[in-house]
Amino acid sequence: MLVAGLAWGTYVPIVFYGGQELTGKPGELGGRLMSILCVGMAYFLLAVLVPSGLMSSGITPWPASITGSGLFFSGMAGVAGAVGAICVIFASKSAVDSAKAAGLPPASFRVYIAPLIFGVAPVINTMVSLLWHPKKGGDFLHFGLEHLPDPLLWVGIASVASGAFLVLFAKEQSEAAPAPKPGAGK
Repeated sequence: MLVAGLAWGTYVPIVFYGGQELTGKPGELGGRLMSILCVGMAYFLLAVLVPSGLMSSGITPWPASITGSGLFFSGMAGVAGAVGAICVIFASKSAVDSAKAAGLPPASFRVYIAPLIFGVAPVINTMVSLLWHPKKGGDFLHFGLEHLPDPLLWVGIASVASGAFLVLFAKEQSEAAPAPKPGAGK
């Protein structure tokens, strides 16, 4: 879990900087899209070649049964991950544009991207996991609330909502603050 947290926790700042370095002109989206191509190549190397190599070499066996629903939903997980990564790129572009419009340095608002995305994502994950109970064998249309969660779950969700509000409120406060004068703070 720690490695996953480290990887996802550094993703937005790294992809933001990479896109910034690949962008030629201010306001251009091409460099940011190029950064997502680089992410895709990294996914290919790590998510296609490594498992294929491990299974082909016999280090771990190929699955005994490969089902259509298993392939479909695993592919849909890949689509969801790719859509999320592309949305981070668009959020980065929007953050740069908003900062420039507010007369701030381009990277000023990148700090707000990850808390919003990774604050909302666990809530959605929790709600889907709470309500969707697919059964092995292709019965994926199994929905319902099988048991009531502990009330602290709702406290946690309210805390995430409060956190998202505070992140957005802090962003608005930053935009409303007067721009620092040149040479101030020296």
